[in-house]
Amino acid sequence: MKKELIVSHEDELTKIALLEDGRLCELHEEEDKNDFVVGDLFIGKVKKLAPNLNAAFVNIGYDKDAFLHYQDLGPQYLTYKKFLKDTVSKKQNTSSLKNFEIQPEIDKNGTVDKIIAKDDVVLLQITKEPISTKGPRISTQISLTGRFLVLIPFDNKVSISKKIGSSEEKVRLRTLIDSIKPEGFGVIIRTVAEGKKVADLHNDMNQLIQKWENTFKNIQKNKVPSKVLSEDDKASSILRDNFNQDFVNVFCDDEQMVEEMKNYVEVIAPERKNIVQFYDSHIPLLEYYNVEKQLKQSFGKHVNIPSSKGAYLVIEHTEALHVIDVNSGNNITAGNSATKEHGLNVNKMAATEIARQLRLRDMGGIIVVDFIDMTNPDHRRDLFEHLKTEMSRDKARHKILPPSKFGLIQITRQRNRPEKQIDTKEENPNKDGEIVAPIVIVEKMEDTIRTIMQKDKGKLYLHVHPFVEAFLTKGIKSIQMKWFLKYKKWVTIIPRDSFKYLEYKIYNSKKEELSGYSN
Repeated sequence: MKKELIVSHEDELTKIALLEDGRLCELHEEEDKNDFVVGDLFIGKVKKLAPNLNAAFVNIGYDKDAFLHYQDLGPQYLTYKKFLKDTVSKKQNTSSLKNFEIQPEIDKNGTVDKIIAKDDVVLLQITKEPISTKGPRISTQISLTGRFLVLIPFDNKVSISKKIGSSEEKVRLRTLIDSIKPEGFGVIIRTVAEGKKVADLHNDMNQLIQKWENTFKNIQKNKVPSKVLSEDDKASSILRDNFNQDFVNVFCDDEQMVEEMKNYVEVIAPERKNIVQFYDSHIPLLEYYNVEKQLKQSFGKHVNIPSSKGAYLVIEHTEALHVIDVNSGNNITAGNSATKEHGLNVNKMAATEIARQLRLRDMGGIIVVDFIDMTNPDHRRDLFEHLKTEMSRDKARHKILPPSKFGLIQITRQRNRPEKQIDTKEENPNKDGEIVAPIVIVEKMEDTIRTIMQKDKGKLYLHVHPFVEAFLTKGIKSIQMKWFLKYKKWVTIIPRDSFKYLEYKIYNSKKEELSGYSN
């Protein structure tokens, strides 16, 4: 499978699209001034206790207090508390945990008011971004994630991913990590570590230790509340968690980010750093790779199933769960064996699209899928195994139950951030009130272009809705050609799938916006 990462930075917003064989499978957005992301470390202050929830609310400098449940304190909470206190008071003058006095573990069935008090200062990690009216979810069990390893303070165990099947490889990795891990730390060996050289693992370990060193220094000098360690930016995080031989290209339209990603790839796979390329064109990056078009096609209540000849998904969201119905369209009629086989094929295509939709929309919680009825138990088993295979590429924790006697399949999927919602419908210009007539908009465009031409002698790029682009460029005597003959200067017109009908923007050769209009 060919993977491509498309990273676009515009208007203080970074959009990261993951394409698999040209199909959009994941979309992430990150604001330049984002307060935090999952994985960030903070020192915060307990604002109030909620004994009825067995939890506490912690001020981390965000407008909503973070939620800390007792179960997320972790058994080593008292040890972290002592480390934090000693570090702030300068009693602990090194990030090394060698010979650090480990405190008794807390009772896993205890209550929060016996362990935490109001105004306590805690070292914590973001585990879930704010969702709806809820603040971020946090944990005081700290883990630092690298390319091949996860470093866990105050834990001496070495754990290995269950997905590594070879017992010889497990022994090799365990022996190696035991020999290089610092005292006072535990390590989880990730699946991608399988078959890696000693130098690669050692380098990853050194980077994680450096992260812990930076955290220690920031705890000493930062005020409460404050961030003490930033997780990798989203693009680097995706590279870290997904990068393998299937990646063929990483395109980005921001030179600084290109340099950062090249440096990151040079660390994890130096022989492949050249796959990160700078994209420099007046056709927006997401438009060029059809990401905007796929977004319009992939979101909404009804989603077509590729190659199914009319079958589609109906996706409904309720307060408690998500419901997905597989509709065959006019595909399936009678109940003969050929039709039953065809029903299985449509269901398998639907399963592939559903796995993609869950990743793309980042749907979490309970998902109930109503597939096309299948009476053959072998077909039901085949569909179940196919869905598990398609979902295996999903990094979010999930569980899939076998088909019920009613033909329903239930899925639970981890949710770390709000579900992505993109409105694929556009306002009807003729619905209510009045709008500017299209011919007036064209005249307004021309007036603006003429004014700009008098000041700016460089090239001009007009971004418009695809319908307007078709209108402006239609025929030999098109409006675009008339402008050229009239002003002796060519205006490049670029269709934008994300634009409203009468929206337009004008850019110069430096990609600076000169003017625009939005109906």
